[in-house]
Amino acid sequence: MGLGRYVVDAVLLEGRSPTELARSHGIARSWIYQLIARYHAGGYDALEPRSRRPRSCAHAVSEDVQTAIVRLRQQLGDAGHDCGPHTIAHHLRLELGAAPSMATIWRILQRHGLITPQPQKRPRSSFIRFQADLPNELWQADTTHWRLANGSDVEILNCLDDHSRLLVVSDAFRSVKAADVVHSFAAAWIVNGFPAALLTDNGAVFSGKSRNGKVLLESELERLGVKGKHSTPYHPQTCGKVERFHQTLKRYLAKQAPARSLPVLQAQLDTFRTHYNQHRPHRALHDKTPLEVYRARIKAGPTCAAPPAHYRVRHDHVDSFGRVTVRYLSRLHHIGLGVVNRNKPITLFIANKDIRIVGADGDLIRELTLDPSRDYQPLGTRAGRLRIVHDVVRHASAMS
Repeated sequence: MGLGRYVVDAVLLEGRSPTELARSHGIARSWIYQLIARYHAGGYDALEPRSRRPRSCAHAVSEDVQTAIVRLRQQLGDAGHDCGPHTIAHHLRLELGAAPSMATIWRILQRHGLITPQPQKRPRSSFIRFQADLPNELWQADTTHWRLANGSDVEILNCLDDHSRLLVVSDAFRSVKAADVVHSFAAAWIVNGFPAALLTDNGAVFSGKSRNGKVLLESELERLGVKGKHSTPYHPQTCGKVERFHQTLKRYLAKQAPARSLPVLQAQLDTFRTHYNQHRPHRALHDKTPLEVYRARIKAGPTCAAPPAHYRVRHDHVDSFGRVTVRYLSRLHHIGLGVVNRNKPITLFIANKDIRIVGADGDLIRELTLDPSRDYQPLGTRAGRLRIVHDVVRHASAMS
């Protein structure tokens, strides 16, 4: 029994004076008369505490705006795009010229049952974030798996600008090879310029450290003066931006018709790339699009235009055809030394593309600058050809 029913019964059943009850219980006499009137109008149920919520609110969000919020939530979600309060507010400003606060949009979504509680998530205040100061100061790249409509597995290579989150590469492959990575980045470099540094994990197409060598990408970065960086093994948080982007991309792809082939999947990736770069606001960018932020500041670039040469000395034997092979940028090249030198021990002095081949007696057999576009290197100058011909003649004379 509450105080309201006690007071009403004391007046109506016991016949006590409202003035005396008000004095003894420290309540207002006018309230006692209000309780008696409510009892006569609706019985004991009318004595229960009533909501203090106002019947109307002059600054409440209109029904049209609330309807637009719910509609945008459903449209963006059905299309596989981000549909949180920040994104909804961005689209409302485009449609209506203004939008409620993020908290108001969140409460409207919650009232309509469109918010899924996620108590397992860490608070944003616990995150330790880093961000490059300029566009092209650092790019983050990684690969992720996807599945076509026929169940076959494919890989997607993604690369983001760390400062602006601009998606510079999003290409699909059956299986990403070292040459595929360089080809994709070359196309991105033509459009956006060279980054100062590239951050990747330790995947086989990004790093040859585990095999005590270099992959094609690392050699190309050295040639361009771009600093290659790799994350700590088993620590994907280092490449957190591109890792998180995989989730955003896959949420979009899951809403599309399953791609029947790589070209269809690539078309979906290109469509999403345009939307992501030009139309989707990013919370970390103060609700600006990646393209807006990317164009707002001066671009960084490689720190040195001429990277240091790669020197090595290799001891080998000439094969039975009078040739020796040299690997440059993960591609094998054949160098002819003449049949007179077949099976002989040699030493190769290599400085990038400049190669000197010396015999066991210390004599120079051949000197050349490697042509990366040719598998079989030409004999080169007339002097070089005469040297090999002279060696052949001398060998034939000695045999006779």
